[in-house]
Amino acid sequence: MTLSSLLFFSLLLLLLYTLQPTSGNILSSLFSSPTATRKSPSTAGEWRLLSSSIGIVAMHMQLLPDNRLLTFDRTDFGLSNLTFRDCPYYFLDCTAHSLLFDISMNTITPLPLQSDPWCSSAALLPNGSLLQTGGFNTGDRSVRLFSLSSLSWNEQPYSLAVRRWYASNQLMPDGTVIIVGGRREFNFEFYPPVQQYQLFDLPFLQETNDPDAENNLYPFLHLLPDGSLFIFANTRSMVFDPLGRIAARSLPPIPGDMPRNYPSTGSSVLLPLRSEAPSRAEILICGGAPRGAFQLALRNSTYLPAISTCGRIVPTDPDPQWSMEEMPMGRVMGDMVILPTGEILIINGAAAGTAGWELAQDPVLNPVLYKPDHPAGYRFEVMNPSTIPRMYHSSAILDSFGRVLVGGSNPHVGYVFENVTYPTDLSLEAYLPPYLDASYEIMRPRRVRVGPPAEVGYGDMAFVRFAVDGGLQEVVAIAPAFATHSVGMNQRMVVMPVMRLVQLSFRDYMAEVMAPPSPEVAPPGFYMWFVLHGGVPSRAVWVRIRQSGAFPNF
Repeated sequence: MTLSSLLFFSLLLLLLYTLQPTSGNILSSLFSSPTATRKSPSTAGEWRLLSSSIGIVAMHMQLLPDNRLLTFDRTDFGLSNLTFRDCPYYFLDCTAHSLLFDISMNTITPLPLQSDPWCSSAALLPNGSLLQTGGFNTGDRSVRLFSLSSLSWNEQPYSLAVRRWYASNQLMPDGTVIIVGGRREFNFEFYPPVQQYQLFDLPFLQETNDPDAENNLYPFLHLLPDGSLFIFANTRSMVFDPLGRIAARSLPPIPGDMPRNYPSTGSSVLLPLRSEAPSRAEILICGGAPRGAFQLALRNSTYLPAISTCGRIVPTDPDPQWSMEEMPMGRVMGDMVILPTGEILIINGAAAGTAGWELAQDPVLNPVLYKPDHPAGYRFEVMNPSTIPRMYHSSAILDSFGRVLVGGSNPHVGYVFENVTYPTDLSLEAYLPPYLDASYEIMRPRRVRVGPPAEVGYGDMAFVRFAVDGGLQEVVAIAPAFATHSVGMNQRMVVMPVMRLVQLSFRDYMAEVMAPPSPEVAPPGFYMWFVLHGGVPSRAVWVRIRQSGAFPNF
């Protein structure tokens, strides 16, 4: 190529970069087709130990918008390994069961917590506070609000209509939270309630209850783009109208007649939504334990092999049907985490048995990467193993570095560290997916900024600045999950259209990005925004999606 033709080609590229297209898909087709330009990292990931002991079991985890991890276990475990420097006067043993972990500094701050949040549920509210609901004994009807401003718990006993133990939460488009199910609770309620202790029956939960094993606790909830709610329990699912309080339609049972909910614990995720096709939503459910696994493990110490299948369904289709796939290995009590690339990491759990005290064997140490856009038969890739078993009461979440934080594991009634096969584990690890390999640093977008302010309304244009060698692939928004018992409550990802891309200097760019179109697609609140280039994500920035009108008063 001659110097003149090279100059002409460079000027043409610059012109295309700065062009204002009539459609948000033009830049995508030229520069950012995921199948055409992604250079898939070839490593299998890396494990790093962040803390050998945070002092408690990380069985409930939530990343907050200030980049601190809020985690807690249960208050009736006995003495934890985390003590208060100045003991609160109302604490008898002066040990903590709740803490903040700063993901940038690896520092720990113990937090007082009085009511028992064991096997509870939660949702991050539009204002950044965590609404935490239910639990056990003293906490089964409690509401706990963790405030970003005070960095403390505000506990409100007897604020729920009924006890909520093993329930699930979903943030709704109007900023309220629906709380569904729990042990022997075949109903739901909203928080805040329109009327105190207002309760609504949900016969679907009674219909899916196995008398001797339940298998419908921690039901899977996913808000669909039309404002309806996908609910899955045991082997069945339905689309539910939360405003009309009625079942809009039943969906086919997942093939195989194998339960997927606690204690036959599988996991579920809403696959990434795309703003240019906001009406389509697809659900992925993986793993679990066969029917009868709980009773055999409990009564005979017989551990059935875990389920090795995944099912996909598009509940927004006119005639939804399940499409089944086979994982590389069976897994019960696995977590599923949406990565910024749109891939799903399946991590933690066991190869035999079921959830519960001492009811599982054979830890699955290898995570599996699931690539939803690949052809069937080519979607799973086995990653590098951890050395730490993560059994019952372990959790995993995505952080703003793009890592997956992994902690917990306590298959015992209390803290048990010796003379057992799988001792209580208090450590916190980070799994670094392939895109965090050092060989891809040259491709990683840096200095990402949104705004100011870092706040957008629905359908607004957001100005995203970043530095990289060679443009971008896409910008995505990920809602952080509340993770417990293999359920990632409120986890969702929206791929946002890039309407215009301007090259400001040799490496600096500004993208005009269209925010999600509605609160049904992305409920109001805080999201991690990642910029991707060649399949390599930036570190996230936190952006608040606001909604006009008043939010509920929490």
